[in-house]
Order: sequence, then structure tokens, then C-alpha cells
Amino acid sequence: MIKLGQYLPGDTLFHRLDPRVKIASVVVLSFLILGATAPEIALLSAFLAAVVLGARLSLAQVAAALRPIAFFMALLFFVHLLFTEGKPLLSLAPLPLAITGEGLAQGAYVAWQFAGLVLGGALLTMTTLPSELVAGIERLLRPLAKAGVPAQEIALMVAMALRFMPIILEEYERIRMAQTARGADFRAGGLSLRVRAAATLAVPLLLASFRRADELALAMEARGYRRGPRTQLRELKLTGRDIAAFAAMAAFSLAVLGTRVIL
Repeated sequence: MIKLGQYLPGDTLFHRLDPRVKIASVVVLSFLILGATAPEIALLSAFLAAVVLGARLSLAQVAAALRPIAFFMALLFFVHLLFTEGKPLLSLAPLPLAITGEGLAQGAYVAWQFAGLVLGGALLTMTTLPSELVAGIERLLRPLAKAGVPAQEIALMVAMALRFMPIILEEYERIRMAQTARGADFRAGGLSLRVRAAATLAVPLLLASFRRADELALAMEARGYRRGPRTQLRELKLTGRDIAAFAAMAAFSLAVLGTRVIL
């Protein structure tokens, strides 16, 4: 099963790009998604689809990676759908709620924003080795080291957080299957019973996460990890391909922003 944050080996253009270019592109893309207007949504969606195709990722792989956030997407959609004021389309009497056209549009927009942000991050982790991701973040933060910012430690923490995402999802699936084998049923009964059944997964999942963290800390100590400047096994160097990719991203960003002036 493909999980959010998991690296997928490949030999595509996106896999071979310098991690600094990919990280900077994802940051720029995130700002564009957060401020996107209606015409820009189509452009950004087409761009994300093109990246998925260029990285040779199937729709099943992308869907599997985004499956953990499906509940939060639905939650954001229904919150805006039911609580945004506007012209009523459907009354939910006797409840003091109504579905409005503005709520439907706002819910779909927020859900798209959330999915786009997560998909951008997922594409970064799917096409970038964890070691390259650490090196890229460290090089981007290196100018801040003169101001006392621990660039290498921050890069390591970010990479570890991204790496732990698929591990935690894997632990969750393992615990759920183990409890199901022992007779637990997470789909039977009403909503309250389902919530109680799901809550029984929280404690073992939390304990498993702490155990994983302890094992990681012991492994780092056994390998002599210490704070301070370190060298890289492979020094990052920008090539013509990387510069061309960054220029293409800059041109696309200007085209997206240009739609606001034209339209």
C-alpha cells in the first residue's frame, strides 16, 4: 500500500531534479493554491495532473497516498456547506441548518485547497529520497545559520517528521487489523459506537509511536550522531536541467497570477 510521505523509486525528470528546486517549487505552489481564484483553480489542477503524469504515478497510487486525509476533506466540506450563510438551496428542518449555494462553493473550494496542498507535499516526498530532502532543506536554510538558526537540525527534524507519516499509518493499519482479528468491529453500530471503537486504537498507536521514537533515538546515538557541522555524501549542484525547471515554474507562476489581471 502506498502511504502519504512514502518515497517511490523512479527514473523520471522529477526524480532527478535537485531537491532545492522541488522544495522551492512546492512552496511557491502552496502560495498559489492558497490564493487561487476560480480560473486559477483549473490551471493549478492541470499543473498537478501534469506533474503526476510526468512522475509516472498512477491514479491509484495518488489516491492511496491521499486516502488518510479523505475524512478531513469531507469534514471541511460539510462544515462550510452547512454553516456558510447565503441563498438557501435546501432546508434541513427541523434542524436550524440550510445548504446554501455559497456554502457549496466555499466547501468545494476549501476541500480543493486542502487536497492541493497535501498533493504537492506528497509529490515532493514521492519523488525525493529522504537523504536528498534533508540535504535540500539544509542548503536552503544555510544562509540563516549565520543568525544562529540550526539549519541542519531543522532539516533533520522536517525529514524525520515526513518519514514518520507512512510509519504511523503503517502502525495504525497493523493495530486495526490485529484488533479486527480479535473480534473488534469498527463498522457495526451507530456513530457513537464507531467512535468508541476507533478510540480504542488511539492508545496502542500512541505507545507504538513512542516506541518507534525511542528506537530511532537509540539508533542515532549508536551511529554517533552529534550536533554540529557535517559533510554530505553527495554535494548538491544545480545543472541546466534544474535551472530550466525552476524557470518553467516561475513562468507558470506568472501565468497564473496574470489571469487575475486578464480576467
